[in-house]
Amino acid sequence: MGGEEVSRISFRHTPDFVYTRRMLAFRLAAQRLIPVETDAVTPDELTRRLPRGLYSTFITHHGGTRVLGLSAHLERLNLPSAASRADLRRALASLAESNAPRESRLRVLRAESDGTVFVIVQPFTPLPKEIYEQGVKVITAELIRHDPRVKDTSFISESQSARARVGAEIFEVLLTKDGKIYEGMTSNFYALLKDSVPAVPQTSVCADALQTSVCADALQTSVCADALQTSVFADALQTSVCDSACDSAAGGQTEVSDFARGQTEVCDSAAGGQTEVSDFARGQTEVCDSAAGGQTEVCRTLVTARTGILLGVTRRVALRLARGEGMRIEYRPPRVDEKFAEAFLTSSSRGIVPIVQIDDRTVGQGRVGKWTERLLRAYDEYVINHAEKIEPNAL
Repeated sequence: MGGEEVSRISFRHTPDFVYTRRMLAFRLAAQRLIPVETDAVTPDELTRRLPRGLYSTFITHHGGTRVLGLSAHLERLNLPSAASRADLRRALASLAESNAPRESRLRVLRAESDGTVFVIVQPFTPLPKEIYEQGVKVITAELIRHDPRVKDTSFISESQSARARVGAEIFEVLLTKDGKIYEGMTSNFYALLKDSVPAVPQTSVCADALQTSVCADALQTSVCADALQTSVFADALQTSVCDSACDSAAGGQTEVSDFARGQTEVCDSAAGGQTEVSDFARGQTEVCDSAAGGQTEVCRTLVTARTGILLGVTRRVALRLARGEGMRIEYRPPRVDEKFAEAFLTSSSRGIVPIVQIDDRTVGQGRVGKWTERLLRAYDEYVINHAEKIEPNAL
């Protein structure tokens, strides 16, 4: 009997157990799913009772047939062979099928002591849409992971008191050290800052119907415009950049450009305080506000820690999408006392979640920002197009 048939048949041999409880747990042994009896009511409670080990948590998409970044999730477990991964995929497909067409939330744990694999499954209930439309409140706590590169179940026990603070008013706890925000307790954290760009005394445009030229030298960033209004003319046939430098060497002046993607964003205040902001690639650039002294603040620098955190699977997608939307990525832990224009978190079960309040401080204008809204739309589209089949050979 083949592995797939054994897995599916053994799963269906316990219909009463499967369909009468909301959260189910199994041990994977010899290509069979063996039920684990428990009175635990949450995955975290059950995980604390199971042997210590590596784990990963994710949800299904496309009616229980796909998972975003499934290969990366399974890599966390350090399974001994490709055969082990194939067996686990078949088991996951069987469990997800039990909830279809609803989606499932799955947690896979591999015991450190003997390599036993456990799977926890429950029907997935998406967050209310108001969460994504209105944003959430989070709080900070002086707590970090001892071994952040490994997703170890011991952290669930270590952070139990902090997890107890999450409830109706508090969506997540941000882990901090020395005034720096590293990550969420069950998520990765990102802050969007405002880039201040000094105005230049004069800019001039050299453009015709066939060519747009953006030129900068070491002393001054100059973008083609007249003194009253910054205007950019581009033809679909050709756009040429005379100097690929994004930061001027002297004078502290910066041209906000992304040459790798064909985007050039004009962020200089012209005479009279008028600024036209353009993006040759999309025509989309979010201007936060114009400050005193001829400064223009543009929300496009995304700050997130790269060390001292668990590198989430959804984090990879979010950063890729952020670059695609024209954001710069600055790898460092945001400071608690920084003024954020926008903020959000990511996790495999929740996607991208906007943050509008951290402790008692409002983020930005206290509502979901435009850049975060863009990422939400991009992420939803990415999931549709790139989620992996749980069983690669399944139809």
